[in-house]
Amino acid sequence: MTDSKTKNTKNILGATLVIMTIAAVLSFGSNVFADNKNEDLASARTATSSVIKGSEDIPHISITKFLRNIGKTTGIYQMIHTQTPEEIAEAQAESETETAKKVDPFAGKTAPGWQSLVMMLVGFLIVYLGAVKNFEPLLLIPIGFGTVFVNIPGAGMGVAPDGMLNIIYRAGVGNEFFPMLIFMGIGAMTDFGPLIANPKMALLGGAAQFGVFFTLFGVALMNFIPGVDYTMKQACAVAIIGGADGPTSIYVSAKLAPEIMAVIAVAAYSYMALVPMIQPPIMKALTTKQERHITMKQLRHVSQAEKILFPIMLLILTILLLPPAAPLIGMLAFGNFVKQCGVVDRLSKTMENELMNIVSILLSLGVGSQMTPEKIINMNSIGIIILGLVAFCIATAMGVLMAKFMNLFLKDKINPLIGSAGVSAVPMAARVSNKVGMSYDPSNFLLMHAMGPNVAGVIGTAIAAGVFIATYG
Repeated sequence: MTDSKTKNTKNILGATLVIMTIAAVLSFGSNVFADNKNEDLASARTATSSVIKGSEDIPHISITKFLRNIGKTTGIYQMIHTQTPEEIAEAQAESETETAKKVDPFAGKTAPGWQSLVMMLVGFLIVYLGAVKNFEPLLLIPIGFGTVFVNIPGAGMGVAPDGMLNIIYRAGVGNEFFPMLIFMGIGAMTDFGPLIANPKMALLGGAAQFGVFFTLFGVALMNFIPGVDYTMKQACAVAIIGGADGPTSIYVSAKLAPEIMAVIAVAAYSYMALVPMIQPPIMKALTTKQERHITMKQLRHVSQAEKILFPIMLLILTILLLPPAAPLIGMLAFGNFVKQCGVVDRLSKTMENELMNIVSILLSLGVGSQMTPEKIINMNSIGIIILGLVAFCIATAMGVLMAKFMNLFLKDKINPLIGSAGVSAVPMAARVSNKVGMSYDPSNFLLMHAMGPNVAGVIGTAIAAGVFIATYG
């Protein structure tokens, strides 16, 4: 019995360490590469006598300084080196000054009436996709109606200070409140058992995060396009879209680039909702018929003690190594612990049902309220939407390709279809993997296997977000 418990504990530690190591290594590489790209970009533009708007905000960080700054943001360092009251006051004053400099680029702008009509038609199209095509109706229907409401001429639902949609946005979408509640609900709805039972699935979640880092690279390249202009902080906020994680995208943009939060929220939630339409063609193109028929072994039984210990260990590691990710991972761990401990069923049921439903409605309406012509129909916003789509496709492809690569060394083969679930759209991506697999073999149930990389993707994206905030926030 003791040996069994020791083995289970090692499995839990293995799963958590693999996730955090992959995300940290990839995040490190992406940040250094992005800095180099921006340095090259700044040099090229200086040579052509052009000016990058906000280029003074783009930090140029050497590898040594990057590692030193990351080290100073760890919980271990900050526990040892306590800030003095003067240092805290100085940091707060600097943060307030930086916030005061933020200017809403869309404030006071208006768009022609026909553009509002186009956006209302887009809203009805979104409702159609949700209600008729059944593409994540819980997200698309409220987003669609929010889009229609905010573009009704003269209604003022998203512009007037006391307009309903404006109140919803300011109350929880334009800050970290609703994303935190969503992560708490996701934690209460999530079973980490598949990941604990098979820690190798964390590699698929890590591979899918390549979409985040590709977006960072893509943002640097798009700055060469006339009319497109992103700073490094904006690039980090845009990059999180590649993980297909709406709450995390909102959280990071609120910290680093609130001026483009609207279009980031719209892009992230749109691609989350369109997972059933975007992923299957990519999955089928990258796999053979034989691979799609691979039947995976049943997962081992995971004890209740393991499920209780996992969120606690995950939270402790985050506190010690990456405090900026602690709000997201902490709420995820809190919700999951409440579910698994078994002594507060009322709280658990409220988190995963009533509270989650209410917050989802408000958050989706708030996201839809940002789909106005002046925010969507411009080069920067269109660039973000295009980058998000391409990055999401790459994240899906990398998860599938990683599964195929792992099969070269594994005796018990992995069905590559579950690799696509490594994106953070939970549980939509896992359901899509299962649905595509069953379309080829109705007896091949992949849902529980796909949940492993799916929850690993959620954790991996949250860690990547923490690294961005620690480095540039």
